[in-house]
Amino acid sequence: MFRKIFAAVVLASCAAPLHAETARQPPASETQVTLSFAPVVKRAAPAVVNVYAQRVERTPRRNPLFDDPIFRRFFGEGRGPGGATARSLGSGVIVDPSGLVVTNNHVIDDMNEVKVALADRREFPADILLRDTRSDLAILRIRGPKGATFPVLPMGDSDALQVGDLALAIGDPFGVGQTVTQGIISALARTETGISDYGFFIQTDAAINPGNSGGALVDMSGRLIGINAAIVSQSGGSVGIGFAIPVNMVKDVLATAMAGGKEVHRPWLGATLQNLNRDIADSLGLDRQAGALVADVDPHGPAAEGGLKQGDVITAVDGKDVYDSGGVGYRLAAMPIGGVASLSVLRNGKATVVPLKLAAAPERPPREELTIAGSSPFAGATVVNISPATIEEYSLSHASQGVAVIGVQDGSPAAMVGVQHGDIVLSLNGEKIHTTRDLQRAAAESPYVWRLQINRGGQVITSVIGG
Repeated sequence: MFRKIFAAVVLASCAAPLHAETARQPPASETQVTLSFAPVVKRAAPAVVNVYAQRVERTPRRNPLFDDPIFRRFFGEGRGPGGATARSLGSGVIVDPSGLVVTNNHVIDDMNEVKVALADRREFPADILLRDTRSDLAILRIRGPKGATFPVLPMGDSDALQVGDLALAIGDPFGVGQTVTQGIISALARTETGISDYGFFIQTDAAINPGNSGGALVDMSGRLIGINAAIVSQSGGSVGIGFAIPVNMVKDVLATAMAGGKEVHRPWLGATLQNLNRDIADSLGLDRQAGALVADVDPHGPAAEGGLKQGDVITAVDGKDVYDSGGVGYRLAAMPIGGVASLSVLRNGKATVVPLKLAAAPERPPREELTIAGSSPFAGATVVNISPATIEEYSLSHASQGVAVIGVQDGSPAAMVGVQHGDIVLSLNGEKIHTTRDLQRAAAESPYVWRLQINRGGQVITSVIGG
Protein backbone atom coordinates (compact mmCIF):
# COMPACT_ATOMS: atom_id res chain seq x y z
CA MET A 1 0.00 0.00 0.00
CA PHE A 2 1.41 3.37 -1.00
CA ARG A 3 0.97 6.14 1.52
CA LYS A 4 1.85 9.79 1.15
CA ILE A 5 3.76 10.50 4.31
CA PHE A 6 1.83 13.23 6.05
CA ALA A 7 4.36 15.14 8.13
CA ALA A 8 7.91 15.87 7.14
CA VAL A 9 11.04 17.52 8.35
CA VAL A 10 14.06 16.29 6.51
CA LEU A 11 17.47 17.81 6.94
CA ALA A 12 20.36 17.91 4.56
CA SER A 13 23.89 19.14 4.60
CA CYS A 14 26.17 21.71 3.11
CA ALA A 15 29.44 19.88 3.67
CA ALA A 16 32.17 20.48 1.12
CA PRO A 17 31.64 18.16 -1.87
CA LEU A 18 33.96 15.18 -2.12
CA HIS A 19 36.02 14.65 -5.23
CA ALA A 20 33.81 12.66 -7.61
CA GLU A 21 36.36 9.86 -8.05
CA THR A 22 36.99 9.55 -4.29
CA ALA A 23 33.25 9.48 -3.52
CA ARG A 24 32.79 6.35 -5.65
CA GLN A 25 35.54 4.32 -3.92
CA PRO A 26 34.71 1.90 -1.05
CA PRO A 27 36.19 2.60 2.42
CA ALA A 28 39.89 1.72 2.48
CA SER A 29 40.35 1.61 6.25
CA GLU A 30 38.55 1.19 9.55
CA THR A 31 38.89 4.94 10.11
CA GLN A 32 36.93 5.63 6.95
CA VAL A 33 34.23 3.14 7.95
CA THR A 34 33.71 4.89 11.30
CA LEU A 35 33.45 8.39 9.88
CA SER A 36 30.42 10.27 11.25
CA PHE A 37 27.57 11.92 9.34
CA ALA A 38 27.36 14.58 12.08
CA PRO A 39 29.10 17.37 10.10
CA VAL A 40 26.69 16.86 7.22
CA VAL A 41 23.65 17.02 9.49
CA LYS A 42 24.97 19.97 11.52
CA ARG A 43 25.49 22.11 8.45
CA ALA A 44 22.15 21.13 6.92
CA ALA A 45 19.82 21.80 9.84
CA PRO A 46 19.44 25.58 9.42
CA ALA A 47 18.00 25.16 5.90
CA VAL A 48 15.18 22.84 6.97
CA VAL A 49 11.84 24.07 8.31
CA ASN A 50 8.71 22.62 9.79
CA VAL A 51 5.55 23.54 7.88
CA TYR A 52 2.33 24.10 9.83
CA ALA A 53 -0.85 24.63 7.84
CA GLN A 54 -4.50 24.92 8.80
CA ARG A 55 -7.94 25.72 7.47
CA VAL A 56 -10.84 26.82 9.70
CA GLU A 57 -14.09 25.50 8.27
CA ARG A 58 -17.42 27.26 8.63
CA THR A 59 -19.28 24.05 9.34
CA PRO A 60 -17.92 21.14 11.32
CA ARG A 61 -16.40 18.52 9.09
CA ARG A 62 -14.03 15.90 10.31
CA ASN A 63 -10.76 15.63 8.46
CA PRO A 64 -10.24 11.92 7.65
CA LEU A 65 -6.65 12.20 8.85
CA PHE A 66 -8.00 12.32 12.40
CA ASP A 67 -9.27 8.78 11.99
CA ASP A 68 -5.62 7.78 12.48
CA PRO A 69 -5.12 7.24 16.25
CA ILE A 70 -1.40 7.99 15.98
CA PHE A 71 -2.15 11.34 14.34
CA ARG A 72 -4.79 12.18 17.00
CA ARG A 73 -2.38 11.32 19.77
CA PHE A 74 0.20 13.83 18.67
CA PHE A 75 -1.90 16.56 17.08
CA GLY A 76 -5.26 16.49 18.86
CA GLU A 77 -8.74 16.40 17.41
CA GLY A 78 -8.27 19.45 15.20
CA ARG A 79 -11.36 21.39 16.25
CA GLY A 80 -11.35 25.06 17.13
CA PRO A 81 -13.92 27.68 18.09
CA GLY A 82 -16.46 28.54 15.43
CA GLY A 83 -16.17 25.29 13.50
CA ALA A 84 -13.77 22.51 12.67
CA THR A 85 -10.11 23.26 12.07
CA ALA A 86 -8.25 21.02 9.66
CA ARG A 87 -4.52 20.96 10.37
CA SER A 88 -1.52 19.66 8.55
CA LEU A 89 2.05 19.22 9.74
CA GLY A 90 4.95 18.66 7.41
CA SER A 91 8.29 20.14 6.56
CA GLY A 92 10.11 21.89 3.79
CA VAL A 93 13.53 22.89 2.55
CA ILE A 94 14.77 26.46 2.02
CA VAL A 95 16.20 26.62 -1.49
CA ASP A 96 16.66 30.37 -1.97
CA PRO A 97 18.06 32.95 0.48
CA SER A 98 14.95 35.13 0.02
CA GLY A 99 13.00 32.46 1.89
CA LEU A 100 11.61 30.20 -0.85
CA VAL A 101 10.63 26.82 0.58
CA VAL A 102 9.89 23.59 -1.26
CA THR A 103 7.43 21.14 0.31
CA ASN A 104 4.89 18.55 -0.79
CA ASN A 105 1.62 19.86 -2.14
CA HIS A 106 -0.29 17.34 -0.04
CA VAL A 107 1.13 18.97 3.11
CA ILE A 108 -0.61 22.29 2.35
CA ASP A 109 -3.43 21.04 0.11
CA ASP A 110 -6.72 22.87 0.82
CA MET A 111 -5.04 24.89 3.58
CA ASN A 112 -5.14 28.68 3.72
CA GLU A 113 -2.91 29.56 6.66
CA VAL A 114 0.73 28.44 6.65
CA LYS A 115 3.56 28.98 9.12
CA VAL A 116 7.12 27.74 9.07
CA ALA A 117 9.43 27.09 12.00
CA LEU A 118 13.18 27.27 11.48
CA ALA A 119 15.70 25.05 13.17
CA ASP A 120 16.58 27.92 15.54
CA ARG A 121 12.90 27.94 16.65
CA ARG A 122 11.96 31.22 14.99
CA GLU A 123 8.49 31.10 13.40
CA PHE A 124 7.21 33.08 10.43
CA PRO A 125 4.00 33.14 8.40
CA ALA A 126 4.40 31.98 4.81
CA ASP A 127 2.59 32.62 1.55
CA ILE A 128 1.76 29.86 -0.91
CA LEU A 129 3.29 30.92 -4.23
CA LEU A 130 2.55 27.85 -6.30
CA ARG A 131 0.78 24.52 -5.94
CA ASP A 132 1.61 21.82 -8.49
CA THR A 133 -0.69 18.89 -7.86
CA ARG A 134 0.70 16.87 -10.75
CA SER A 135 4.18 16.63 -9.22
CA ASP A 136 2.94 16.92 -5.59
CA LEU A 137 5.21 19.93 -5.04
CA ALA A 138 4.47 23.38 -3.64
CA ILE A 139 6.55 26.54 -3.24
CA LEU A 140 6.18 28.82 -0.19
CA ARG A 141 7.71 32.19 0.61
CA ILE A 142 8.61 33.03 4.21
CA ARG A 143 7.33 36.45 5.31
CA GLY A 144 10.43 37.47 7.23
CA PRO A 145 11.82 40.90 8.20
CA LYS A 146 12.64 43.24 5.33
CA GLY A 147 15.99 42.38 3.79
CA ALA A 148 16.29 39.13 5.72
CA THR A 149 18.17 36.23 4.17
CA PHE A 150 17.82 32.59 5.10
CA PRO A 151 20.15 29.59 5.03
CA VAL A 152 19.89 27.55 1.85
CA LEU A 153 20.31 23.87 1.02
CA PRO A 154 22.08 23.57 -2.36
CA MET A 155 20.51 21.33 -4.97
CA GLY A 156 22.31 18.40 -6.53
CA ASP A 157 21.65 16.45 -9.73
CA SER A 158 19.26 13.52 -9.33
CA ASP A 159 20.30 12.18 -12.76
CA ALA A 160 23.82 11.63 -11.39
CA LEU A 161 22.65 9.26 -8.64
CA GLN A 162 23.59 5.60 -8.66
CA VAL A 163 21.97 2.69 -6.89
CA GLY A 164 24.00 2.06 -3.76
CA ASP A 165 24.85 5.72 -3.04
CA LEU A 166 24.48 6.71 0.61
CA ALA A 167 21.61 9.02 1.53
CA LEU A 168 20.30 10.75 4.66
CA ALA A 169 16.71 11.49 5.59
CA ILE A 170 16.20 13.83 8.54
CA GLY A 171 12.82 14.73 9.94
CA ASP A 172 10.28 14.62 12.74
CA PRO A 173 8.63 11.18 12.49
CA PHE A 174 5.45 10.77 14.53
CA GLY A 175 6.19 14.06 16.28
CA VAL A 176 8.98 12.58 18.46
CA GLY A 177 11.46 15.29 17.49
CA GLN A 178 14.12 15.79 14.89
CA THR A 179 15.50 12.44 13.78
CA VAL A 180 18.20 11.42 11.30
CA THR A 181 18.08 8.16 9.37
CA GLN A 182 20.64 6.79 6.97
CA GLY A 183 20.42 4.37 4.10
CA ILE A 184 21.21 3.97 0.44
CA ILE A 185 19.59 4.71 -2.88
CA SER A 186 17.74 1.44 -3.34
CA ALA A 187 16.44 2.04 -6.87
CA LEU A 188 15.92 4.78 -9.43
CA ALA A 189 13.16 5.69 -11.88
CA ARG A 190 10.35 3.97 -9.98
CA THR A 191 7.29 4.74 -12.08
CA GLU A 192 4.54 2.25 -11.21
CA THR A 193 3.66 3.87 -7.88
CA GLY A 194 0.45 5.84 -8.48
CA ILE A 195 1.74 8.56 -6.14
CA SER A 196 1.64 11.44 -8.62
CA ASP A 197 1.19 12.07 -12.34
CA TYR A 198 4.94 12.16 -12.86
CA GLY A 199 5.95 8.94 -11.18
CA PHE A 200 9.73 8.68 -11.50
CA PHE A 201 10.84 8.30 -7.93
CA ILE A 202 14.06 7.75 -6.05
CA GLN A 203 13.64 4.75 -3.77
CA THR A 204 15.56 4.63 -0.49
CA ASP A 205 15.73 2.39 2.55
CA ALA A 206 16.53 5.33 4.86
CA ALA A 207 13.70 5.14 7.39
CA ILE A 208 10.89 7.54 6.42
CA ASN A 209 7.76 7.77 8.53
CA PRO A 210 4.74 10.04 8.94
CA GLY A 211 6.42 13.31 9.87
CA ASN A 212 8.93 13.31 7.00
CA SER A 213 6.66 14.44 4.17
CA GLY A 214 8.03 17.40 2.23
CA GLY A 215 11.49 17.03 3.69
CA ALA A 216 14.83 16.41 2.06
CA LEU A 217 16.74 13.39 0.91
CA VAL A 218 20.43 14.33 1.00
CA ASP A 219 23.59 12.99 -0.56
CA MET A 220 26.98 12.76 1.14
CA SER A 221 28.09 16.06 -0.37
CA GLY A 222 25.32 17.83 1.51
CA ARG A 223 23.11 18.45 -1.49
CA LEU A 224 19.37 18.09 -1.86
CA ILE A 225 18.65 15.15 -4.17
CA GLY A 226 14.94 14.58 -3.49
CA ILE A 227 11.81 15.62 -1.60
CA ASN A 228 10.43 12.73 0.45
CA ALA A 229 6.84 12.03 -0.55
CA ALA A 230 5.57 8.51 0.20
CA ILE A 231 6.21 5.09 1.66
CA VAL A 232 5.04 1.55 1.04
CA SER A 233 3.54 0.30 4.28
CA GLN A 234 0.68 -1.77 5.62
CA SER A 235 0.98 -0.27 9.12
CA GLY A 236 1.86 3.35 8.34
CA GLY A 237 5.41 2.92 9.65
CA SER A 238 8.62 2.48 7.71
CA VAL A 239 9.43 -0.92 6.23
CA GLY A 240 12.43 0.36 4.32
CA ILE A 241 10.68 1.35 1.09
CA GLY A 242 10.40 5.11 0.75
CA PHE A 243 10.07 7.37 -2.28
CA ALA A 244 11.38 10.85 -3.00
CA ILE A 245 10.62 13.24 -5.86
CA PRO A 246 13.87 13.83 -7.81
CA VAL A 247 15.39 17.27 -7.29
CA ASN A 248 15.54 17.84 -11.05
CA MET A 249 11.75 17.99 -11.04
CA VAL A 250 11.92 20.45 -8.14
CA LYS A 251 14.14 22.77 -10.20
CA ASP A 252 11.50 23.20 -12.89
CA VAL A 253 8.72 23.98 -10.39
CA LEU A 254 10.99 26.38 -8.49
CA ALA A 255 11.94 28.23 -11.69
CA THR A 256 8.25 28.78 -12.46
CA ALA A 257 7.61 30.22 -8.99
CA MET A 258 10.66 32.49 -9.16
CA ALA A 259 9.43 33.84 -12.50
CA GLY A 260 6.07 34.73 -10.92
CA GLY A 261 4.14 31.84 -12.48
CA LYS A 262 1.12 30.40 -10.71
CA GLU A 263 1.09 27.10 -12.56
CA VAL A 264 3.71 24.97 -14.24
CA HIS A 265 3.46 24.61 -18.02
CA ARG A 266 5.18 21.52 -19.32
CA PRO A 267 5.99 20.27 -22.81
CA TRP A 268 3.20 18.46 -24.61
CA LEU A 269 4.02 15.26 -26.44
CA GLY A 270 0.81 15.08 -28.46
CA ALA A 271 0.74 11.28 -28.43
CA THR A 272 -0.71 8.47 -26.33
CA LEU A 273 1.82 6.01 -24.95
CA GLN A 274 1.45 2.44 -23.75
CA ASN A 275 3.74 0.29 -21.64
CA LEU A 276 5.21 -2.77 -23.27
CA ASN A 277 4.29 -6.26 -22.11
CA ARG A 278 5.89 -9.49 -23.20
CA ASP A 279 3.37 -10.15 -25.97
CA ILE A 280 3.74 -6.66 -27.45
CA ALA A 281 7.52 -6.82 -27.23
CA ASP A 282 7.52 -10.21 -29.00
CA SER A 283 5.20 -8.94 -31.73
CA LEU A 284 7.57 -6.02 -32.38
CA GLY A 285 10.61 -8.26 -32.41
CA LEU A 286 12.07 -6.74 -29.25
CA ASP A 287 14.25 -8.81 -26.93
CA ARG A 288 13.18 -6.88 -23.82
CA GLN A 289 10.23 -4.95 -22.37
CA ALA A 290 11.97 -1.58 -22.36
CA GLY A 291 10.50 1.58 -23.85
CA ALA A 292 7.12 3.18 -24.44
CA LEU A 293 4.91 2.18 -27.37
CA VAL A 294 3.26 5.01 -29.31
CA ALA A 295 -0.40 3.97 -29.41
CA ASP A 296 -1.82 7.11 -31.04
CA VAL A 297 -0.56 10.43 -32.38
CA ASP A 298 -2.47 13.72 -32.37
CA PRO A 299 -2.21 14.99 -35.97
CA HIS A 300 -1.84 18.58 -34.71
CA GLY A 301 0.72 17.93 -31.96
CA PRO A 302 4.51 18.22 -31.66
CA ALA A 303 4.96 14.44 -32.00
CA ALA A 304 3.28 14.39 -35.41
CA GLU A 305 5.19 17.48 -36.48
CA GLY A 306 8.48 15.79 -35.60
CA GLY A 307 7.57 12.60 -37.43
CA LEU A 308 6.69 10.24 -34.57
CA LYS A 309 4.46 7.43 -35.81
CA GLN A 310 1.99 4.99 -34.30
CA GLY A 311 3.86 1.77 -33.48
CA ASP A 312 7.16 3.51 -32.68
CA VAL A 313 8.86 2.59 -29.42
CA ILE A 314 10.51 5.47 -27.53
CA THR A 315 13.65 4.22 -25.78
CA ALA A 316 15.35 7.47 -24.67
CA VAL A 317 14.74 11.20 -24.28
CA ASP A 318 17.78 13.41 -24.92
CA GLY A 319 20.00 10.39 -24.53
CA LYS A 320 18.52 9.31 -21.17
CA ASP A 321 17.03 5.82 -21.26
CA VAL A 322 13.33 5.36 -20.54
CA TYR A 323 11.71 2.04 -19.79
CA ASP A 324 7.99 2.88 -19.84
CA SER A 325 5.50 5.66 -20.50
CA GLY A 326 6.04 7.11 -17.02
CA GLY A 327 9.72 7.58 -17.77
CA VAL A 328 8.92 9.50 -20.97
CA GLY A 329 6.43 11.67 -19.08
CA TYR A 330 8.94 12.52 -16.37
CA ARG A 331 11.77 13.34 -18.75
CA LEU A 332 9.57 15.73 -20.71
CA ALA A 333 8.01 17.22 -17.57
CA ALA A 334 11.44 18.11 -16.19
CA MET A 335 12.28 20.12 -19.34
CA PRO A 336 11.43 23.81 -19.82
CA ILE A 337 9.17 25.06 -22.57
CA GLY A 338 11.13 26.08 -25.67
CA GLY A 339 13.83 24.33 -27.64
CA VAL A 340 13.82 20.82 -29.05
CA ALA A 341 14.29 17.40 -27.43
CA SER A 342 15.53 14.28 -29.18
CA LEU A 343 13.49 11.08 -28.94
CA SER A 344 15.38 7.86 -29.59
CA VAL A 345 12.95 5.56 -31.34
CA LEU A 346 12.79 1.99 -32.60
CA ARG A 347 10.76 1.79 -35.81
CA ASN A 348 10.34 -1.56 -37.53
CA GLY A 349 13.38 -2.81 -35.68
CA LYS A 350 15.61 0.09 -36.72
CA ALA A 351 16.85 2.92 -34.52
CA THR A 352 16.05 6.49 -35.48
CA VAL A 353 15.87 9.91 -33.81
CA VAL A 354 12.75 12.10 -33.81
CA PRO A 355 12.94 15.81 -32.92
CA LEU A 356 10.26 17.03 -30.51
CA LYS A 357 9.43 20.72 -30.16
CA LEU A 358 9.04 21.53 -26.46
CA ALA A 359 5.76 23.46 -26.59
CA ALA A 360 2.88 23.74 -24.13
CA ALA A 361 -0.42 22.02 -24.90
CA PRO A 362 -2.84 24.40 -26.66
CA GLU A 363 -6.26 25.46 -25.41
CA ARG A 364 -8.27 24.24 -28.35
CA PRO A 365 -11.11 25.17 -27.70
CA PRO A 366 -10.71 27.92 -25.02
CA ARG A 367 -11.47 26.61 -21.53
CA GLU A 368 -14.36 29.05 -20.78
CA GLU A 369 -14.29 28.34 -17.05
CA LEU A 370 -17.73 28.65 -15.40
CA THR A 371 -19.20 27.99 -11.96
CA ILE A 372 -22.72 26.61 -12.36
CA ALA A 373 -25.38 28.51 -10.41
CA GLY A 374 -28.95 27.59 -9.46
CA SER A 375 -30.19 24.38 -7.89
CA SER A 376 -29.27 21.70 -10.42
CA PRO A 377 -27.08 18.74 -9.37
CA PHE A 378 -24.11 20.65 -10.82
CA ALA A 379 -24.74 23.93 -8.96
CA GLY A 380 -21.52 24.92 -7.23
CA ALA A 381 -19.33 22.97 -9.66
CA THR A 382 -16.66 24.81 -11.63
CA VAL A 383 -16.23 23.38 -15.13
CA VAL A 384 -13.95 23.89 -18.14
CA ASN A 385 -13.99 22.82 -21.75
CA ILE A 386 -11.83 19.85 -22.66
CA SER A 387 -8.71 20.66 -24.67
CA PRO A 388 -5.13 19.34 -24.83
CA ALA A 389 -4.21 22.00 -22.25
CA THR A 390 -6.93 21.10 -19.73
CA ILE A 391 -6.35 17.37 -20.23
CA GLU A 392 -2.68 17.91 -19.32
CA GLU A 393 -3.35 20.39 -16.50
CA TYR A 394 -6.03 18.39 -14.71
CA SER A 395 -4.88 14.84 -15.57
CA LEU A 396 -7.95 14.02 -17.65
CA SER A 397 -6.50 11.22 -19.73
CA HIS A 398 -9.91 9.53 -19.80
CA ALA A 399 -11.58 12.60 -21.37
CA SER A 400 -12.59 12.75 -25.03
CA GLN A 401 -15.89 14.66 -24.95
CA GLY A 402 -18.00 16.63 -22.46
CA VAL A 403 -16.79 19.24 -19.94
CA ALA A 404 -14.53 18.70 -16.94
CA VAL A 405 -15.27 19.47 -13.28
CA ILE A 406 -12.23 21.19 -11.76
CA GLY A 407 -13.74 22.29 -8.45
CA VAL A 408 -16.77 21.77 -6.18
CA GLN A 409 -17.87 24.28 -3.54
CA ASP A 410 -18.34 22.90 -0.04
CA GLY A 411 -22.02 22.49 0.87
CA SER A 412 -23.22 23.08 -2.69
CA PRO A 413 -25.81 20.88 -4.46
CA ALA A 414 -22.96 19.42 -6.54
CA ALA A 415 -21.07 18.45 -3.38
CA MET A 416 -24.18 16.93 -1.79
CA VAL A 417 -24.93 14.66 -4.76
CA GLY A 418 -21.29 13.56 -4.94
CA VAL A 419 -19.92 15.41 -7.98
CA GLN A 420 -16.11 15.19 -7.83
CA HIS A 421 -13.09 16.99 -9.17
CA GLY A 422 -12.11 15.30 -12.44
CA ASP A 423 -15.63 14.17 -13.38
CA ILE A 424 -16.48 14.61 -17.06
CA VAL A 425 -20.11 15.73 -17.63
CA LEU A 426 -21.41 13.95 -20.74
CA SER A 427 -25.13 14.76 -20.73
CA LEU A 428 -27.88 16.35 -18.64
CA ASN A 429 -31.53 15.40 -19.16
CA GLY A 430 -30.71 13.82 -22.50
CA GLU A 431 -28.86 16.86 -23.85
CA LYS A 432 -25.29 16.08 -24.82
CA ILE A 433 -22.83 18.46 -23.21
CA HIS A 434 -20.06 19.70 -25.52
CA THR A 435 -19.16 23.02 -23.86
CA THR A 436 -19.48 24.74 -20.50
CA ARG A 437 -22.18 26.96 -22.02
CA ASP A 438 -24.18 23.83 -22.89
CA LEU A 439 -24.08 22.74 -19.25
CA GLN A 440 -24.95 26.20 -17.98
CA ARG A 441 -27.99 26.33 -20.24
CA ALA A 442 -29.18 22.80 -19.40
CA ALA A 443 -28.68 23.41 -15.67
CA ALA A 444 -30.90 26.50 -15.78
CA GLU A 445 -34.00 24.39 -16.47
CA SER A 446 -36.42 23.20 -13.76
CA PRO A 447 -37.40 19.59 -14.51
CA TYR A 448 -39.14 17.17 -12.13
CA VAL A 449 -36.07 14.93 -12.19
CA TRP A 450 -32.48 15.35 -13.30
CA ARG A 451 -30.92 12.68 -15.49
CA LEU A 452 -27.19 13.05 -15.62
CA GLN A 453 -24.36 11.08 -17.15
CA ILE A 454 -20.71 11.51 -16.17
CA ASN A 455 -17.41 9.85 -16.94
CA ARG A 456 -15.45 9.19 -13.76
CA GLY A 457 -11.99 7.78 -14.33
CA GLY A 458 -13.08 6.09 -17.55
CA GLN A 459 -16.29 4.61 -16.12
CA VAL A 460 -19.59 6.06 -17.35
CA ILE A 461 -22.10 6.64 -14.51
CA THR A 462 -25.79 7.43 -15.08
CA SER A 463 -27.94 8.82 -12.26
CA VAL A 464 -31.47 10.09 -11.77
CA ILE A 465 -31.99 12.74 -9.07
CA GLY A 466 -35.25 14.37 -7.96
CA GLY A 467 -35.74 17.99 -9.02
